[in-house]
Amino acid sequence: MKSFSMRELYVGQKAEKEFPVTAETGAAFAEVSHDKNPLHLDEAYAQQTAFGRRIAHGMLAGSYISALIGMELPGEGAVYMKQELTFLRPVYYGDTIRVEVTVEELQQEKKRAVLSTNCYNQEGKQVIAGSALVKPKED
Repeated sequence: MKSFSMRELYVGQKAEKEFPVTAETGAAFAEVSHDKNPLHLDEAYAQQTAFGRRIAHGMLAGSYISALIGMELPGEGAVYMKQELTFLRPVYYGDTIRVEVTVEELQQEKKRAVLSTNCYNQEGKQVIAGSALVKPKED
C-alpha cells in the first residue's frame, strides 16, 4: 500500500490499475449494496433490454476508483470528500476495467487534492469520467 502526503503530491502524478469485472463480484456487490436490479443479475431479463445481456452495477466500477485512491494515490490515510461520475458506456461481466487517477490540482491552503478519475474497458473505450476531491494524509 502506498501513501502520499500533500507535500509529496504533484500535478500530473498518476496511478492506474486493472480490475476484472466478474459475475461473482457483481453478485457480491448486489448483496453488499442491496441493489438487486435484475439488469445486473438475471440474464433472461437483461437479454430483453437495450443492452442485450447483463451489465455490471455502475457503482461497482466506480468502487474501483475508491480502491485506487485509498490504496495507491494518495493512498493510506486519505479522506475521500467528493466524487463526481459520468457513466459513458456499460460495463459487462467479463470486462477488465483500467482505472486511472491523476492529480489535477493541489489546494495547498485547504490541504486538498482534485483528482481526475477515469475508467476504460479492455478495448480502451472510456466507460466512466469523473473527478474527486480528497484530503491526503497529514504530513
